[in-house]
Amino acid sequence: MIEPILEKALAGERIHANEALELFSTTDILLLGNVASRLSRKKRVDKTITYIVDRNINYTNVCVTDCSFCAFYRKETDSDAYVLPFETIAQKIEATLSAGGNQILLQGGHHQNLKIDYFEDLFNKIKQRFNIHLHALSPAEIIHTSRISKLSLAETLSRLQQAGLDSIPGGGAEILVDRVRKIISPKKCSAEEWLQVMEQAHAMGIPTTATMMFGHVETLEERIEHLEKLRQLQDKTHGFTAFIAWGFQPGNTQLQGDTGINTAITGFEYLKTLAISRIFLDNFDNLQSSWVTQGPKIGQVSLYYGANDMGSTMMEENVVAAAGTVYSMDEEEICRLITDGGFTPQRRNMKYDYPV
Repeated sequence: MIEPILEKALAGERIHANEALELFSTTDILLLGNVASRLSRKKRVDKTITYIVDRNINYTNVCVTDCSFCAFYRKETDSDAYVLPFETIAQKIEATLSAGGNQILLQGGHHQNLKIDYFEDLFNKIKQRFNIHLHALSPAEIIHTSRISKLSLAETLSRLQQAGLDSIPGGGAEILVDRVRKIISPKKCSAEEWLQVMEQAHAMGIPTTATMMFGHVETLEERIEHLEKLRQLQDKTHGFTAFIAWGFQPGNTQLQGDTGINTAITGFEYLKTLAISRIFLDNFDNLQSSWVTQGPKIGQVSLYYGANDMGSTMMEENVVAAAGTVYSMDEEEICRLITDGGFTPQRRNMKYDYPV
């Protein structure tokens, strides 16, 4: 009985949360993919699939938040804990630029000693030396920084922007339902705080992305609630440039032991969730393929399930890798997958402008 819902979406009508939930009941993901793909093509009539050349730099792995789904973080006293010196970060940026990159994604743990002045100094140094887009600090990191710096959210964002922050990644969203967050990340910012960071950033002209990490303790209803909160904020601000969904990677995590979840979500579940996200998020132009967690083949198939972007070349990736999932592709391979899928590859920037 999902056909009327899909026909409604194809006619340009917004589907409701209960209808999105109904879509999860079907096993016919070919039908879901067909509709999601058609909706994606309506957003961009040519057969272009975009991607970005950038690098993910984790400035520290020290974190006091202790999220049970994370295998990356360390305590400050651990032997392998680190805060990268600026020259190391600079070398990584130089390598990114040499490879044709135009952006760095700068994220890290919630370090109790890295206050606002640390980021102001770091951002200023980066901008003085390099002409590169600074996509940095998830809402959770920004909330943490405002708290330990004893600053309002508005002042924190303003100072970061003045220091060189260009855009904000959507990390730390997980599932934007506090029942879930109290289980998997009780010390991290609330769902409302995450949304407040994004709304205020959009009001300041700072574009952001939105994410969802699913396939752990959330219900399907909560998965849809997450999407609905994103759609409502996008209606209000139009500040999200893209949506990225990926499945929980259980390897080496506390949550694996707590829940008994030993395997990541299947490609079937990922593609179904991606397609439903495209159908439901009618005000998002761009959905990224999560090949970093699902692998290149599912990443390519995603282009027929609502994704119109292959994401980043990920010259460096440490967080997912810490959970034992390691996939890598260079620009040539990303372009080959796009071309073999019947599309035209196009390099972009964070705002989805091209050529760059």
